[in-house]
Amino acid sequence: MKRFALVYNPVSGHATFKNRLDWIIEAFQKRGCMLLIYRTQKDNAGAFPEFLREAKVEGLLVAGGDGTLHEVVNLLLKTGQHLPVGIIGSGTSNDFASYLKINEDMNAYFDCIVAGKTRWVDLGRVGREYFVNVASAGMMTSIAHEVDVRLKNALGKMAYYLKGLGEIPKFRSMHIHLRADGRDYEIDAFLFVIINSAVVGSMRNVAAAAKVDDGKLDFLAVKKSSVTELMKITADLIAGNPVAEKNGVLHVQASDFLVSTEGKVQSDLDGEAGPLLPLHVETVGKALEVYCMDFDR
Repeated sequence: MKRFALVYNPVSGHATFKNRLDWIIEAFQKRGCMLLIYRTQKDNAGAFPEFLREAKVEGLLVAGGDGTLHEVVNLLLKTGQHLPVGIIGSGTSNDFASYLKINEDMNAYFDCIVAGKTRWVDLGRVGREYFVNVASAGMMTSIAHEVDVRLKNALGKMAYYLKGLGEIPKFRSMHIHLRADGRDYEIDAFLFVIINSAVVGSMRNVAAAAKVDDGKLDFLAVKKSSVTELMKITADLIAGNPVAEKNGVLHVQASDFLVSTEGKVQSDLDGEAGPLLPLHVETVGKALEVYCMDFDR
């Protein structure tokens, strides 16, 4: 009998994953598999790695949002436990799962997991901390970890939008120095993101060239501009149109980035608070094995 661990965040999304738990257990039992369940807590650093060592499973399923996936992947890699990871998106934001199209048909995805279909994907790394999908800083980028959990559970993505509206009067640009694979750039920008996939902040196709297994990450900065120009870029993002090649956006693809600016600017890693700039970001090629159905990206 195949054994998998399922780790779930009880407060992700609308805190309703527990209502799906029995259905998921039944789905794997029907496939002749055993699920060992772990419920996340405030401090998982000690208990979770030990749970995995004792469980002796062949794969790990993560149910939660991007922040939960971020935490679990870091615990795995930092403790040297290399297991294939399946993603059951149940958070307010599930960007990486959306990009990989792995939650569109859950029964087909469960078949994929049981059959052991995987692919290797890149990760970003800042110091010893890995990020799965995005590192960012500047206007709006800290909203994910500033929104109250109770508000996110009640309103979902609307909580982010409401918080974002409150940030509009504070719009300030920052002067950024970027070194990407040895090339230097200077830019005044409202914000920047360094992305692994093309889905960021629930907005699809941000950078059409972004791929999760090419050994590179994509840097995009929204340049200082008028409100009208900024709104045009925002409208394209919401509509799912690529913005990487827009005049108001700097797009650089590279494997190594050093981003610095004046003053105290905090970064964000997968929706979690990151270190203050300067930020040194490295691409770690083929760092994580994920259960994934075939697709054309």
